[in-house]
Amino acid sequence: MSKQAISREVEGLVNGMEVSDGAGVRLLRVLTHDLQRRLDPFLMLDEFRSDNPDDYIAGFPDHPHRGFETVTYMLDGRMRHRDSTGQEGLLGPGGVQWMTAGRGLVHSEIPEQQDGLMHGFQLWVNLPAKNKMIDPWYRDIPSAEIPERDTAAGSHLRLIAGCVDNQPAAIQRLDTEPLYLDVHLAGGQSEFFAIPAGHNAFLYVYQGEVQAGSHEQVVRQRQMAILTNDGAASGIRVDSVQPARFLLLAGKPLNEPIAQWGPFVMNTRAELDAAADDFRNGRF
Repeated sequence: MSKQAISREVEGLVNGMEVSDGAGVRLLRVLTHDLQRRLDPFLMLDEFRSDNPDDYIAGFPDHPHRGFETVTYMLDGRMRHRDSTGQEGLLGPGGVQWMTAGRGLVHSEIPEQQDGLMHGFQLWVNLPAKNKMIDPWYRDIPSAEIPERDTAAGSHLRLIAGCVDNQPAAIQRLDTEPLYLDVHLAGGQSEFFAIPAGHNAFLYVYQGEVQAGSHEQVVRQRQMAILTNDGAASGIRVDSVQPARFLLLAGKPLNEPIAQWGPFVMNTRAELDAAADDFRNGRF
């Protein structure tokens, strides 16, 4: 790390909360409601991980969304998507689905068995007020279309959103400018990852453990590290003793009111009431 590359530090560690969602799918909820303001524009992060089909096979039957985006990233297994706009897709291992709920849709996410394994993540990213009622949209990105690169220190990156050293990732977003990397660190590596100034950021370790920041805070498997957000730091230093894998996420805060009721995320209570009324009356 050069003298100019000042690292952010770990502001706090978060252990995920075991929850059940959909038709009884067991999840680890990592980014919870109480962190939405601190990690604006991110609203939620879930990890689903099991080799027991009874934990996930019923999936997430028809349910609505309005006012934000969902990002599903599969490591193992497959997920079938169907929605009320007539779209359908099958997300495979290593693939990403980026869905903009906008003014609203009803969709289902149903796992399809593949060697018993199911492991992945779902991230919710807020939309600015001006875009909450845009038309729904989604894109399935197969694994082969996600840019990858190896660092000089021997680590491997999968570039889901944003940009790394002028190399664009699979997805770009203008308002929230998200950075979403899947990082595979070799053992005994030290890396510095640039993070745009002013972006809220965190990392989530899903395999092994790392040391983050110049203070070398240990972040263990299935822990999230909230990173400081001050003007001096240009990124985050991450070290590993043994091989480790983690997600690194950063986004530009919207700094707008957040009003949420379940699957609807708007700016005011009146907008939530309108969303519920629209859903009850079949206007999604």
